[in-house]
Amino acid sequence: MFFNIQSEIGTLKSVLLHKPGKELERLTPDYLHSYLFDDIPWLRKIKEEHDEFADLLRSTGAEVFYLETMLKEVLADKEIKSNFVRDLLNNCKHIYNTSLFHILYDFIYSKTPQEIAEIATGGLDKSDVEIPKDQLHLAGFIYKDYPLYIDPLPNLYFTRDFSSVIANGISLNTMHTVARRRETLLIKYIYENHPLIKPHNHPLWYGPHIQHSIEGGDILVLSDEVVAIGCSERTSPEGIESLTRNLFKSNDTIKEVLAIYIPHLRAFMHLDTVFTMIDRDKFIIYPGIEDKLQVFSITRGSNGKINIAIRSSLIDSLRSSLKIPVLNLLQSGGGNSITAAREQWNDSTNTFAVSEGVVITYTRNESSNEVLEKNGIKVLQINGSELVRGRGGPRCMTMPMFRENLK
Repeated sequence: MFFNIQSEIGTLKSVLLHKPGKELERLTPDYLHSYLFDDIPWLRKIKEEHDEFADLLRSTGAEVFYLETMLKEVLADKEIKSNFVRDLLNNCKHIYNTSLFHILYDFIYSKTPQEIAEIATGGLDKSDVEIPKDQLHLAGFIYKDYPLYIDPLPNLYFTRDFSSVIANGISLNTMHTVARRRETLLIKYIYENHPLIKPHNHPLWYGPHIQHSIEGGDILVLSDEVVAIGCSERTSPEGIESLTRNLFKSNDTIKEVLAIYIPHLRAFMHLDTVFTMIDRDKFIIYPGIEDKLQVFSITRGSNGKINIAIRSSLIDSLRSSLKIPVLNLLQSGGGNSITAAREQWNDSTNTFAVSEGVVITYTRNESSNEVLEKNGIKVLQINGSELVRGRGGPRCMTMPMFRENLK
């Protein structure tokens, strides 16, 4: 198997990352909001921080795969390359007409697989392509001030969101925002065509053909039997139900999905921005959020139907579903409301477990890290002054592909 995720905390063996690159060079103040950024990262520094993160993952024994490298390897096949370029252009909103489509197709197809992968992630500037005068169209004049034919994907280093491995299958997620929807196309081509993945015939739990939004930051595989999915700003209840039905239909092991409704706020964009699993009986949580959560238990019904029950609280749900009588919810920021709010903005609860009781966090979240260490958690710290500007932490930046099963 290439995919195997039966928990959040099994020893990590392989993970997919994307190193920030040219896509961040195209961020300007005029377009920050549309690209979901609050600030412009310093590119050289963010690359250094990401390399530090990747090296730390390797030091724990995990194999690190890079999305752009795997995409490049897939595009070595000419037919796949042709189909990809067509799909890439069809996913771009700045292609005004058929003649422009064909000009850009010929331009991109002539590039090497590496160059095409860079265009797919980093975008394509209008100044890079010369359009013959007899091919000019009115739309090109009307929209001349917009500098790009293909938008960059500056959020791509948050590989958690556009795909999620659950058990031995994968969910190719339908992203909520226009700025991120094309990300799923890249992982779709890797899933369908990469020689390390294709022979295994891993099941597809969810795909971009399903219109309801769902994002990986909301999906937590709590055990081989229980999956938690946040109903958030970016994950719809319809998406949760569709994924749940597909899991129940094709996987006999998963018994329950906990749908957790969280406030639809920028600071709480995904479930893993307020709550993550760090050990068999320990979670870190943003203080005060528990009272704002609504938990629904979804289980199999008869004849392909599902049963939905309202749970009284998050901690009672976790105890019951995971069959753990004593369970600890550790409060980030030491429980202090001001400290917790400041550190939560810097992703203090977005921890990433590399094994049971061993997590990666940002160094800057000092109070939250102290809470973890005092409760027996080994904390591996990375610098994140630039990484955090995209509003994501260590869990956001990882798409685990294989973990050892818990014993």
